[in-house]
Amino acid sequence: DEFEEQAERKKELDEQTDDLNKAMQALENAIKTIDKETKARFKETIDKVNVFLQEMFPRLFGGGEVSLQLIGDDILKAGVTIMARPPGKRNTHIHLLSGGEKALTAIALVFAIFKLNPAPFCMLDEVDAPLDDTNVGRFCALVKSMSEHVQFIFISHNKITMEIADQLIGVTMQEAGVSRLVTVDIDTAVKMVG
Repeated sequence: DEFEEQAERKKELDEQTDDLNKAMQALENAIKTIDKETKARFKETIDKVNVFLQEMFPRLFGGGEVSLQLIGDDILKAGVTIMARPPGKRNTHIHLLSGGEKALTAIALVFAIFKLNPAPFCMLDEVDAPLDDTNVGRFCALVKSMSEHVQFIFISHNKITMEIADQLIGVTMQEAGVSRLVTVDIDTAVKMVG
């Protein structure tokens, strides 16, 4: 009688063990499938961003080359670095570029990502500050061309950048702690002057 009870108990435990083993195998298979799909999607995204980055970079620099590179063998744990070659310079890691070159490269990357996955608007906070007038001009040309598909809201102290805006909003402080907004619609202002 006790033997039969223990045999029945063992049978139940064996069935539970089999069920658990099957569930573990199903989970392991699901994880492998998810990892495989994640790797494929990540690689595809990196490749697409790389293509768009290679399109944006020369527009901002007036030439040159750039590439995103994965660091490490396991794509899910790999880091990403940027190698850039501005016109007339050698290929180098982004950390070795000048402040303006880093800014332009970062802008190219942001715009490449925007091209891959557009958003309705893009907020830029003084990204033109480290740029000289020539680079500001190229930056503005790219923003202007992209503004057909993306609305840009940007903060800038640069007059060249302000010239591409459809609307300017200035913040002034005539007395301590009291800010005042001044809004100018560029089209209306041009009509009033002209």
